[in-house]
Amino acid sequence: MEKILNNYSFQSVFKHPSISNLNSYNQSVLGNISRCHTAQNGYHLAQCNNENCKEMKQQFHSCGNRHCPYCGNMKKDEWVENRMNELLPTAYYHVVFTLPHELNGLILGNRKVLFSTLFDCASKTLLTHGKNPEFLGTEVGITMVLHTWGQDLSFHPHVHCIVTGGGFDGEKWVKAKRENNKFLFPTKSLAMMYKAMFMKELENNNGIKWGIIDKENLLKNIRYKKWNVYAKAPFGGPAQVVEYLGRYTHKIAITKHRILEVNDKLLKFKYKDYADGSKVKQMWLSHEEFLRRFELHILPQRFVKIRHTGFLRNRHKMQRINAIRKSIGLGEALPKIQIPAAVRMLEKYGKDITKCPCCDTGTLVVFFDTRTKRVEKQAPIPSFAPS
Repeated sequence: MEKILNNYSFQSVFKHPSISNLNSYNQSVLGNISRCHTAQNGYHLAQCNNENCKEMKQQFHSCGNRHCPYCGNMKKDEWVENRMNELLPTAYYHVVFTLPHELNGLILGNRKVLFSTLFDCASKTLLTHGKNPEFLGTEVGITMVLHTWGQDLSFHPHVHCIVTGGGFDGEKWVKAKRENNKFLFPTKSLAMMYKAMFMKELENNNGIKWGIIDKENLLKNIRYKKWNVYAKAPFGGPAQVVEYLGRYTHKIAITKHRILEVNDKLLKFKYKDYADGSKVKQMWLSHEEFLRRFELHILPQRFVKIRHTGFLRNRHKMQRINAIRKSIGLGEALPKIQIPAAVRMLEKYGKDITKCPCCDTGTLVVFFDTRTKRVEKQAPIPSFAPS
């Protein structure tokens, strides 16, 4: 990756003139990505506190945008650790709700409304089945993550759900009726209810703008088509649940590790072709086409892509978690702890970012940061700092 970035920066693709045709918010997102870890995004200066060294170091700032292929690892780790605290001794199931590709055009013109509808219909379907005495008879806990992409960056909106095998009735924990944990709810029943709910929302026109799309013809095409709901095998244990969370929650359309080559006109990346036995293949795209596909997956401003419902809904969640833990003889969940980025880097990569790379004994002390625009400690600003 370093060789590619030295020859032609992947970030320069996000400065392509074609972005001028996008709306102002999407332009700002791509602009943030193009400036990530560059002087344009600001920097801070640090100096070694070893009197015999005094080495200066300059560090450019990340953009922190949730769509950036470079950012998000630290946020992901923190989020996963917080979810670890909520895990219970029960089976966890993975359910995926998809939408027919015929709806893609309508969704692209109504992203916020129809993404929210996807969340609502999927959660209501799971909660209704959970409360059915035939299956469980109480409220399950659900974590939901919106994905909009396929491996080749095509538009494929779907929501991944992690669902608890047991539930909470407000006072005590209710174990799953199926002790073998082979499946949670019948997928045929899930698909039928989910489809009926979503179709009803489309028919009722709840904030949907149809534009030039022929509503009656579209609804006719999808009404008699099978809607897919995938209910995968349950996770083997908490470790598998956390691995899944880390892999999917803060993932974006494409990460830097999948970019193989970039030149002044084309970009090459690798992808899995699930239609061909999950073989890893390579694809060349022009900068314009890459940006067109990438822009499809920029979420609406302030749209929440990770949601919790059932007994895991945010309001008073830890009170319910602790009530459940108490009912099954466990102590209270540990409180959340804010871990500094330097500590996370040391734990995950074994790299102490506060240690001077020159003398390997001193500590780097920040004395200037463009975010605060003030000198923290009296020290000369080196000449290599950007103006």
